[in-house]
Amino acid sequence: MADRSKDIEVVYDKAGNKIGESEVGVASVAVTGLAAGTVVADGDYKVTFKDSVTGLESEKVDVKGWTVLTPAPEAPTDVASTATDDGATVTAK
Repeated sequence: MADRSKDIEVVYDKAGNKIGESEVGVASVAVTGLAAGTVVADGDYKVTFKDSVTGLESEKVDVKGWTVLTPAPEAPTDVASTATDDGATVTAK
């Protein structure tokens, strides 16, 4: 396995625009700002390793696609119940 301690990971979109790059020796870059449920196809993003000393980059490799997670709704607050003849009415914000 290659020594990545002096490398920077760089991520590009499919148009070739740099999305972000890691710190030296960190092989991880976050892709953010996508809407929940967005389907990203294989190859919509590319990744390279750049030598932090020479600035040379490896060839670009397709990133495997994913679907952006959809977060669950916020938990209810101000929950209250009012007794009725056969149970209760529950309200929440």
